[in-house]
Amino acid sequence: MALFEHDPHLGRIVVDDKVLQERVAELGAQITADYAGRAPLLVGVLKGAFMFMADLARAIDLPVEFDFMAVSSYGSATKTSGVVRIVKDLDLDLTGRDVIIVEDIVDSGLTLQYLRRNLLSRGPATLAVCALLLKEGLQRDDPDLRYVGFRIPADFVIGYGLDVAERYRNLPFLAVYEGPI
Repeated sequence: MALFEHDPHLGRIVVDDKVLQERVAELGAQITADYAGRAPLLVGVLKGAFMFMADLARAIDLPVEFDFMAVSSYGSATKTSGVVRIVKDLDLDLTGRDVIIVEDIVDSGLTLQYLRRNLLSRGPATLAVCALLLKEGLQRDDPDLRYVGFRIPADFVIGYGLDVAERYRNLPFLAVYEGPI
């Protein structure tokens, strides 16, 4: 843990880098089996999912395609505002495609609900969700996740693409953030 070793804002490690990479490989193998003979389109939700999506794509043994969306519901806060807005939309047409939304974390599930409705209106053949993290107990409705990396407590976590005010994305593990905003 040399990276940020003496950072006072870095709390306990929730998922270390070795366990993280093992689980991403398992998710990739599961997606490969589920989509055999097809070429799914991975839709990454920026910025948080970029590291996860890169590793996940390399773990999928199929000819996948990529596109990205950026949505905002946090700003620089540690709690969602509940208002979702599209900051960057997709470049590709989803009509008739097998689409997998790649999310970093599902908190309340409101952003994902909005995203799912938006993408379903574009006519994909299938739409599934692969989330690296699911915060337990925060969703009012079942978020309907086909693939989940880890279920975690409701702590605010950073690392492996997840940030606070754009910092800490480069940590190779997931840790609790214990600092000010």
